[in-house]
Amino acid sequence: MTAPLAVTFADSQADIPPELWDACLPPPLEGRWWYEALEGSNLSDQFTFRYALVREGDRPVGIAPLFVMDVPIDIVVPPVLLPVVRILGRIFPSLVAQRTLFVGSPCADEGSVGFLPGVDRRAALLQLERALDREARRLRLQMLVWKDFPQSMTADLDWLAARTGLFSMVTYPGTVADLPGPTKEAFFASMKATRRHHLRKKLRISAGALAVDTAVIQHPAGPVLDAICRLFQNTYEHATTRFERLGRPFFERMAALPHAYFIILREAASKDMLAFMLCFDMGDRIINKYIGLDYTRPKEWSLYFRLWEAVLDWSLARGATSIQSGQTGYIPKMDMGHRLVPLATYCRHRNPVIQRIYAMVAKRISWKTLDAGLARYADIEAP
Repeated sequence: MTAPLAVTFADSQADIPPELWDACLPPPLEGRWWYEALEGSNLSDQFTFRYALVREGDRPVGIAPLFVMDVPIDIVVPPVLLPVVRILGRIFPSLVAQRTLFVGSPCADEGSVGFLPGVDRRAALLQLERALDREARRLRLQMLVWKDFPQSMTADLDWLAARTGLFSMVTYPGTVADLPGPTKEAFFASMKATRRHHLRKKLRISAGALAVDTAVIQHPAGPVLDAICRLFQNTYEHATTRFERLGRPFFERMAALPHAYFIILREAASKDMLAFMLCFDMGDRIINKYIGLDYTRPKEWSLYFRLWEAVLDWSLARGATSIQSGQTGYIPKMDMGHRLVPLATYCRHRNPVIQRIYAMVAKRISWKTLDAGLARYADIEAP
């Protein structure tokens, strides 16, 4: 007879056995190493990290990473719907910055929960959702959100939503570049002809205008890490969609990880750092996490595209079969040979009136309403 399922909560990844992390969230998912780094990155002014531990009797069988955040409504509602939500905010002031319990990670491209083999996933998810609801009420949180889950979880989460009152909504898709062979030529051959021509033209013009030195380094420190942080801040300030603010402590923790690599471009003549990309080698998959660019440089240098070429060369040399590049920035990513990866978010608000309004609003959200760049590809790339 199977033991009953129960859920407890932990305040640190260190409170969960390492072997359970390895079994429930193996590569290429962000596992214990990722949450350990986040906890040490001075992000407590933005997020409170927690973890739900699913037990079958006395045996731990599952992990759900969590975080709590005060969410400004401007970053989660599509621009076309903001006027309506702002009007509602005059009636319900808590809408302006909602205290929210998230399932997932603020800095991961996809939400994930993990269970040991043989566990009844749907029964575990149902117990998890009920425990999250109790915890949200105890903490007086307004909203519960299962953030950015992949299609592999859709059937289970739809089943869960039908039983718990969660509503689903389309969210920003991820992006992945598939590497069909060991050479750059094979990658170019897999691209649509117009995109291949566009990318090669940009790289050709940039090569004629700028000579660069490329370096792949681990464990940067001192002035090199200072330059990386400055370039990241440049990119953060230029971004139209922002979720987390990351400072030097975060990059210090990332630089200490054994599978973290910084791909760096320098101007050959001056040796100035022009761009970087932080990548994680997860075996077959490379996770492209964060970038930084010097936006004062001429546009024809196409630094983002030159940086992508360097990352592509490095990934192929390591035998990777795909590069995961995350959300937003869709126009250049599509031009560089990525495909869109559909993701969905599931939500429930404690106020039944707001819950009904949000559920109706969610039905109007699509790739076209989320992002102007994404709208360009919505019809041809949507599942």
